[in-house]
This record gives sequence, structure tokens and C-alpha cells, in this order.
Amino acid sequence: MVGAAIMIGLAPILTGAGRPGPELVLVSGAFLVGYLKRFGILGGGIGSQIYIGQLLAYGARLTSADLGMVVVAGMIGALACIVPRVLSGPAELPALTPALGVPNSDRRGLSPELRMGLQASLAALVIVALNEKIRLVESAWAITAATYVIAGSASGTIDRIRRRIIGTMLGVPLALACLPLVVHAPLIIWMMAALAMVVYAMALPNRYDIACGAYAFTLLVTLALTGEHSLPLLFARAWETVIGGVLGLLAATLLFPLKRAGPSNWVF
Repeated sequence: MVGAAIMIGLAPILTGAGRPGPELVLVSGAFLVGYLKRFGILGGGIGSQIYIGQLLAYGARLTSADLGMVVVAGMIGALACIVPRVLSGPAELPALTPALGVPNSDRRGLSPELRMGLQASLAALVIVALNEKIRLVESAWAITAATYVIAGSASGTIDRIRRRIIGTMLGVPLALACLPLVVHAPLIIWMMAALAMVVYAMALPNRYDIACGAYAFTLLVTLALTGEHSLPLLFARAWETVIGGVLGLLAATLLFPLKRAGPSNWVF
């Protein structure tokens, strides 16, 4: 809700001749995805949700007239998150926050979380500038890729990109194989998409490749369900995601690079 409200409030100010556009709002969300991890898993989750709220509001082109709908959607989402945890009773144990696996700060006094936030936001700024020059079709996808491939170390970022490629190569063909069901059995496809998002949530902390495969599957089938069959658009999303991944990799390796000091942590 907060992320969507930020996008709704700032997008009109940033839109117009000589202005960078609403994509600039996503830069703040990209920074929060990395920086709020200093507060553990809860902080990392809040940062990610703020960014996702911005992204959804951007994609749906929400305006101030949609704020009521945003509040209702937030209440539905909160209910869906809280009820299972209440019903789980004793099984609901506090999560231990794992270490980021890097020193607390570098010689400049920058914490790992601040460096991750700066890496993501600077990569996002480069994409905004590219969008101004060459008009990317789906610049938000490039920003998202750059934001989420950045891990707690440069080597972790490389490994995350590798896993993202593997997962996407598995998820996309599976989705294409299921596309005939969009016309003949759309309800089954919606159920499969919902199940894929459950798999995504379960796999994300430890199996980023499986999570990416589930997300790619959900993305393609839901696009088809909502009537989007444009191959140029799908290809644009694919290659602009690659651009984002490359810029995220460059940011992680060249800007305030982090060196792994312990086991990789996919929550981050």
C-alpha cells in the first residue's frame, strides 16, 4: 500500500516533457530493497514489498482516484498473510536472522546493506537514463532485474544470475506448453499460476533457480490469460531483463563491491 501510494503521488510530478518519468520512483524502491535488510528478514521483506507496490502501481498506471482500491487490496493481502499464521499456532516460530556474510562496514564506513542499496539504485538510475535516450519498451523490468540479482557479495550476484537463467529456461518452455489451456481451460491455468506462486514463495529463500522458474511460468501464463500475446513485447521484456541483470552485475562488482565472508544467503 505504501509503495503504491508513493508511485501514485510522485508519478504525475515526474511525468512530462523534460522530466525523467515515473520510472524514477522505482529507484527509491530499489534502494530500499537492499538497505532495509539491515533490519533483518522483516526489513528486507518490507523493502521488497514497497518496491513491488511501486511496480504494480506503475504497471497499472494508477492515479489518485485508485487510492481506495489500493487500500482494499492491501486489506485483502494482509488478511491472506495473517490468517494462515494465526491458524498455524505453535508451528509459527520466530525466524532467526542469518548473517549477511560480509563485514559490518568497509574502510569508508559504508554498511553492507547501504552498499547493496546504492548498487541497486545506481543501476536503476542508469536504466532510467537509458530509457530517456533509447525508449525501452519495458524499462521497469530492467530495473527489477537489476534490483533483485544483487546479492550479499559479488560472487553471490554472479551465482544468482546463473540460477535466474536456469530457472527461466525451465519456466518459460513449461508455460508455453500450457498456453493451449488458456483458451480451453482458463480456470485450470489460474490454479496452476496460483500454485506456481506458492512454489515461488517456498523456494525463494534457498532455491532461487526454482523460484525464478515458477515466477517465469506465472508471468507468461497470466499475460496470456489477460489477453497479451504480443511476441515483440515478450521479447522486449526478455532482453531488457538481460540488460538489467548485466547492469546489476556491473554494479555489484564495480561499485562498493562486497566480498563473501560466509555462506551464501538467498533471503538477501
